[in-house]
Amino acid sequence: MPRTTTLRPEQVPAESKPTLDMFTKSLGFTPNMMAAFAQSPIAFNAWATLLGSLSKALDVKTRDSIGLAVSEVNGCNYCLTVHSFTAEHMAKLPASDIILARKGHANDPKRDAALQFARNVIETRGHVSDAHLKAVRDAGYTDANAIEIVALVAMYTLTNFFNNVFDPEKDFPAVTPAGSI
Repeated sequence: MPRTTTLRPEQVPAESKPTLDMFTKSLGFTPNMMAAFAQSPIAFNAWATLLGSLSKALDVKTRDSIGLAVSEVNGCNYCLTVHSFTAEHMAKLPASDIILARKGHANDPKRDAALQFARNVIETRGHVSDAHLKAVRDAGYTDANAIEIVALVAMYTLTNFFNNVFDPEKDFPAVTPAGSI
């Protein structure tokens, strides 16, 4: 059951409205998470800026796969529904790759290294070993790319925690519980 208000259009703070309107126009609807997050223009606009900047990092399949891996570790069912939908429809990942990503892996060796690194970052709270950093570098990622992976982990963790705390109503198809995949 939602633990915060999902704002109706007339309730959105003026400072959040342009950002929320941009997402609504782009997506064709207003996701419940965004309508709830918009209550804080400071947090919502900061997240939207980070999202916009990180949409240029890596490739869409890797970004969505990292979102799935991080959301699985953080137990965020809302984000798992979103990232499963976008991974299928936008990144064009097959269902088997979506399940693999939730487990922190990929069929593509380079993407697999990024996912293992991302999962290690979240599981160790950033205290990765030299070997884990070397593995992502050996897969062909630069230090700038590794920084982008860390930033993606942080951004997805922000929305995971927001959704775990406030539990907005899900507006994407449900996904299979992690214990069943």
